[in-house]
Amino acid sequence: MDKTKLANQIKKFEEFLIVDQGLSKTTVGGYCRAVSIALRRMHKFVPQYDDVKKHLLWMHANEYSYSHIVNTSLAIEQYARSHGMTIKLGRPRKPTRVVQDILTESEVSRLIQAAKGVREKAIICLLAYSGIRNSELCGLRVEHVNLGDNHITIKGGKNNKDRRTNIAAECTKTLIDYLVAYKREPESFLFTTIVNNNRLATCDTRKLIRTVAKRANIGRRVFPHLFRHSLATNLLNRGASLIMIKNQLGHSFIESTMIYATSMPFRTRSEYDYFKPAYM
Repeated sequence: MDKTKLANQIKKFEEFLIVDQGLSKTTVGGYCRAVSIALRRMHKFVPQYDDVKKHLLWMHANEYSYSHIVNTSLAIEQYARSHGMTIKLGRPRKPTRVVQDILTESEVSRLIQAAKGVREKAIICLLAYSGIRNSELCGLRVEHVNLGDNHITIKGGKNNKDRRTNIAAECTKTLIDYLVAYKREPESFLFTTIVNNNRLATCDTRKLIRTVAKRANIGRRVFPHLFRHSLATNLLNRGASLIMIKNQLGHSFIESTMIYATSMPFRTRSEYDYFKPAYM
């Protein structure tokens, strides 16, 4: 498949999503990536329904995740619309989600201690204490960090929403140390690449976290979003309310936050033992 022609197709698709559909930057990026992968596998720039059907059957056969299949289906529908076609695809039943793999407080502590230099430490602390998404960290600017009140402001997060997120005083101190070592203007990105001083890409953060996790001997896959799940679970373990966690993570619906409660049967047992009536 011609790479230049593919790039041109994705560029036109991106413009369609932004101008005609009014979608957020994050959604546009996800759809463009999904369509690029699908087109390369189907070996067609304008696939027909049968081509799409075969591709989705292949994804099901290879046990791709629910979210991956749904996002690919949505992206292909939009791509067909951009070419004046109508393709309507079904959606698999959404599975009951259970959050199993999280970092304990001691493991997060080991990761922070394994960081080399204040830059690595600042990135890990911010992910761990705030629970922000990888893309949100990469887009964070110095002016969005309130070092006096221990919070950060996320601009244009998921679903193009702005929100305020708390951070711990320990995290603020690390950020202050980082900004002393790495001078930044208020409008500059908080974190940039070391060599060219460019905006961090999400793959840069993933690579950094993998390196530090290996150094800390965690012994399993660690990635930026894992800090988000871990913060929610560790807050819940310490007695935080679901509403507080919902606001911290920026969930639109409490159902998204409830996943963490239903994933922790021992928490339910503990609460029951604490609140059970004194019949005997």
